[in-house]
Amino acid sequence: MKVLITGGAGFVGSHLTDRLLAQGHEVLVIDNYQTGRRDNLKPHSNLTIVEDTISDKAIVDKTFDDFKPEYVVHAAASYKDPHAWMEDAMTNVVGTINIVTASQRLNVKRVIYFQTALCYGLQPIEQPITFNHPLFSGKYEGGSSYAISKTGGEQYIELSGLDFISFRLANAYGPRNISGPLPTFYHRLTNDKRCFVMDTRRDFIYIDDLVDVVVKALNGEGSRGYYHISTGSDYSIKELFDATIKALDITLDEEVEVRPRGEDDVYTILIDPSKTNNDFNWKASTQLEDGVAKAIAYYKEYGIEQTFTHLTQAED
Repeated sequence: MKVLITGGAGFVGSHLTDRLLAQGHEVLVIDNYQTGRRDNLKPHSNLTIVEDTISDKAIVDKTFDDFKPEYVVHAAASYKDPHAWMEDAMTNVVGTINIVTASQRLNVKRVIYFQTALCYGLQPIEQPITFNHPLFSGKYEGGSSYAISKTGGEQYIELSGLDFISFRLANAYGPRNISGPLPTFYHRLTNDKRCFVMDTRRDFIYIDDLVDVVVKALNGEGSRGYYHISTGSDYSIKELFDATIKALDITLDEEVEVRPRGEDDVYTILIDPSKTNNDFNWKASTQLEDGVAKAIAYYKEYGIEQTFTHLTQAED
């Protein structure tokens, strides 16, 4: 296969790139390295890297014309600054439109998209969330510029008429992840900074389990439309913190502080993976402690200079 991966130097994109290269496929990555890391991808004879932004239509069109992809995995996303609405819109909406129109023109066989489970809003009306759940229900609709713009991009993909699969994701974690609570815990604990945990719960999906499904989708499994990638179980952020402490093999002088969640956060988003389990003959298998230990081993080897979140939160 010839697969074009936007955001291929990022967390999800780089793991997928590695998997496809190991299977003998040809991959082109386009990434502006706003949140991706250069050391996430190693040189490979079947790998081409274009350092640029998908918000530039001319660059996108030239990249597609030169590479002529059969499949596109759209993993690029702007999320690192919750106040950067224009940047989010340019990457997550305009960039997606550029990818979609180029895919239409070259008759790409399938486009795969990654969507945030926050598309369901901050006040889910059912747990676990099924595909009967409306988008952006309840108070504080959308929750963030990231969620709003990612959903806009998703809707343009459906509008295109292309064969697509949009994976709505639980909280992905593992080596190379630099967003969310796990890398933040590691960064603070290894820099002698005090930690706290929010009184929230999340469904954590390990990166290898996620990539397993995506590869199946590239191989033609699944049907046009929407799927959830999740374990189907949620964990408290305190449980994630405890797994981090265990992986680091440290003992704290006092119990970590548990803080109430902010109004732009959600207590839990537990999404139902049954459709994915059935259509892809797949089920997440990595235990939380095992996945956290592998992520911590990566952080120890490669380090973390900064972490990101799409939510507005107070610094401490």
